[in-house]
Amino acid sequence: MLEIRALHAGYGTVEILRGIDLDVGSGEIVAVLGSNGVGKSTLNKNISALHRPFSGSIRFMGEELVGLSSSEIVRRGVIHVPEGRRVFPNMSVRDNLELGSLVRGKPRRRQNLDKVIGIFPRLQERFSQLAGTLSGGEQQMLAIGRGMMSEPQLLIMDEPSLGLSPLLVEEMFALIQNLNKEGQAILLMEQNAVQSLAIASRAYLFENGSVAMQGRASDLAGNPDLRKNYMGL
Repeated sequence: MLEIRALHAGYGTVEILRGIDLDVGSGEIVAVLGSNGVGKSTLNKNISALHRPFSGSIRFMGEELVGLSSSEIVRRGVIHVPEGRRVFPNMSVRDNLELGSLVRGKPRRRQNLDKVIGIFPRLQERFSQLAGTLSGGEQQMLAIGRGMMSEPQLLIMDEPSLGLSPLLVEEMFALIQNLNKEGQAILLMEQNAVQSLAIASRAYLFENGSVAMQGRASDLAGNPDLRKNYMGL
């Protein structure tokens, strides 16, 4: 589904990603782990064409994405739920959701809205409420729901547990797992290694802009170096 090869990227003359190779297959959750500053968000921004890579290839369903606009990448079905939720605070919950179908999924907006509120029934209770008045967990649900309105083939989630209470973190990872059980392919960027490895099919560990470890999530969860340095175990 997603094939990234020899990706070098950064900002100005500063290289952040140093030759990344990464794959996401249909129906997988693939986790990208690592602390702040290792290049997870830079990878997302290059996939979504918010920045252009220095070199390398990003292919989706066999077609090159490098050089396309962000809106064209959305039309292909690659949908990015950004770090920090980024909801429109002065718009209603319903309007935020419907904006998600502006580029892709508009003909089936009603059906997609029904699907989203089936996944996140709490949002229906707050349809007319301003998004900025929601709790952090509800805003994250709204951000994911807005992404689902675009009928993603691949859903990229950037730090979905950031800033949530431990109880809401558990709930958020359960929701991500449920989305995947319905067939949704997910590229998950997270610092929370324990929870991510518990639900992912495969994982990559980034260090200094490169892939330090990769493999089946269950294998990485048992790796003593990763457990010591990233999971505190």
